[in-house]
Amino acid sequence: MPLEALITLVLDNARYQKCQLVWALTKALGIELFCLPAYNLNLIERLWKFVKKKCLYSIYYANFKDFKQAISECLAQTNTTYKTELDSLLALRFQTFEKSQIMAL
Repeated sequence: MPLEALITLVLDNARYQKCQLVWALTKALGIELFCLPAYNLNLIERLWKFVKKKCLYSIYYANFKDFKQAISECLAQTNTTYKTELDSLLALRFQTFEKSQIMAL
């Protein structure tokens, strides 16, 4: 009789989580894996993408201090300058499923 999964582990679709070692071990332990769609449900991923767009894409920083300052300044403006953009981007709009999509091991 096959072992039924008692544990479902929700993954964020990172590449290292898809290696055969992880899948083989979870199968052996009877753990079910569920991979979320990339960037769709994780609000911090949306914020990080926004920060990269605003202050990192196509911009060269001569040193780490300037790089860090650009990110800090962008984050400091999330509730003022960028509030309208982020209110839309970080809205809790989640897709629902009639039947969950569990990846077969």
